[in-house]
Amino acid sequence: MKFNANDTKTLLDIMKSRRDVRGNHFLSKEIEDEKLRLILEAGLTAPSVGYSQPWKFIVIKNKNIKEEIFDNFVKENKKAKEIFKSENLYQKLKLEGIKEAPINIAVLYEESDEEVLGMTSMKKMGEYSVVCAIENMWLMARALNIGLGWVSILDEKEVLNTINAPKNTKLIAYLCLGFVTEFLDEPALKTLSWEDEKSFKECVVFK
Repeated sequence: MKFNANDTKTLLDIMKSRRDVRGNHFLSKEIEDEKLRLILEAGLTAPSVGYSQPWKFIVIKNKNIKEEIFDNFVKENKKAKEIFKSENLYQKLKLEGIKEAPINIAVLYEESDEEVLGMTSMKKMGEYSVVCAIENMWLMARALNIGLGWVSILDEKEVLNTINAPKNTKLIAYLCLGFVTEFLDEPALKTLSWEDEKSFKECVVFK
């Protein structure tokens, strides 16, 4: 299969339009099963070290589970507020959409009992493979005009306990998924000047 310049431009547009969506932008509108499946299939097509496919996706719609995860966030965010207590902006930030999003997805890394090709030296490659799956999902969601937010202010062990995860798994991401009121023109933290955008020259070194 070959692609043309229009395909390339469309892909880059999707990448540049991807946003980390928060609860103040989610709608209650349900996501159609076929669109959810497309997002999950995008994750399943990601590259993985040794073709290990070490991911597991737990799709959560249950309100009681969401409430428990939200309580986890509130507790952990109190700690974060202490760390950033000198930053007035942090106190005002909306950093999750756990209850607002119709669907939450816990993305897990499933450890293998055997040696995995490509992981004998770099042990984290399996987890990095799961991150590739997450990015695929994020881009497919954006292509479907569906918002996705990654919540990282959580106690991992408590999340795994809440969702009754298998013992040999690690939490890589907790995602909130839903249709949105809008996609921002720029990343919110860039607009709020939390950090400056790095230039191409700052990030790329040629040797």
